[in-house]
Amino acid sequence: MTVRGLPMTVPAPGLPTRVRIHEVGARDGLQNEKGTVPTAVKAEFVHRLAEAGLTTIEATSFVHPKWVPQLADAEQLFPLLSGLPVELPVLVPNERGLDRALALGARRVAVFASATESFAKANLNRTVDESLAMFHPVVERAKAGGVHVRGYLSMCFGDPWEGAVPVPQVVRVCRALIDMGCDELSLGDTIGVATPGHVEELLTALDEEGIPVSALGVHFHDTYGQALANTLAALRHGVTTVDASAGGLGGCPFAKSATGNLATEDLVWMLTGLGIDTGVDLGRLVATSVWMAGRLGRPSPSRTVRALSHEDAEGQEGREAHKEQ
Repeated sequence: MTVRGLPMTVPAPGLPTRVRIHEVGARDGLQNEKGTVPTAVKAEFVHRLAEAGLTTIEATSFVHPKWVPQLADAEQLFPLLSGLPVELPVLVPNERGLDRALALGARRVAVFASATESFAKANLNRTVDESLAMFHPVVERAKAGGVHVRGYLSMCFGDPWEGAVPVPQVVRVCRALIDMGCDELSLGDTIGVATPGHVEELLTALDEEGIPVSALGVHFHDTYGQALANTLAALRHGVTTVDASAGGLGGCPFAKSATGNLATEDLVWMLTGLGIDTGVDLGRLVATSVWMAGRLGRPSPSRTVRALSHEDAEGQEGREAHKEQ
C-alpha cells in the first residue's frame, strides 16, 4: 500500500527535522462513533498502530460512561495494552477519573479545557474558570506522582455558538493551564475553522506570553479542508507535536459542527514529502485504517488511505488478470 518513490522528498527551509505524531484515533476517533466498538477490536487497533511505528497513542478516556458510552470499557481496555513499548495517554476529567487511571498504571494523562464559555458549559457544565478550578487538583496530584500531564484546549480558533474567539482569550486559558503545571498543551481547532494566518497569530501571541513552542501541540479538524495548511503553518513556527487520527476518524460529540480529525496518513504523506521524520510506516498505517474501516462498516475519509488502498486494489486485480492469461 505504497507508491514506489512517492511522494518525492523535497525538503523546505525552516521546518523541523522530526515530528512526533500524537495519535488520537483510538480515543477521539472512536468516541465519536454511534455504535460501540468491541474492546478486543479497540485493543487490536492500538496494537496495529504501535506496529506501524506510532509512539504516542491516546488509548481511552476515564470519563463517566453516561457522557461517553463508547469508552465505557476503559478499565477493561487499558490492561490489554500494558505491554506495548509506546506512550499511552488517557483523558481524565476530574479526580475520580484520575484515580481510575492511576489504579491501572497510567503514566500520561490529559485534562480538557475550553477557551470559550459556551463550550465549557456544553462539554463540562461549568464556566471556564470553574473548569480550571476542577482541573487544578487533578494536575497537582498527577504531577506529584511523576505523571505527565497534557492540557487540551478546545475552540481555540472558533466556536459554533460564539463565533470568532479573540486570541487574548485563548492565551489567558493557555497561561492558566501552564501555570497549573501542565507539561504540554494541545491547541484545538475543534470545528475546523482555522486558517494559516490565524494559526501564526495565536502561536506568536503565545510566544509573547512566554509559553515555549516546545510545550505546544496542534490539533486540527479538516471541516473546511484547512488541516494540512494549518499544520504546515504551525511547523514553520517551530511546533513539533501534531495530533492526528488514523483514517481521519473522529470529531467532537459535544460540537455538532465538528467533522473529522486530520488523518494521520495524510499528515505522514505530507511530512514524508518534506523530508520530516515521523518513524511511521505508511503502508502499515494505511492497512490498519483499511482494517478498522472494515470493522466500522464504512470507507475511511482519509484521502491518502483511499488513494493507496485503491492503488493496491488495482494492482491486485492486475495480478489476478495476469494469472488468468
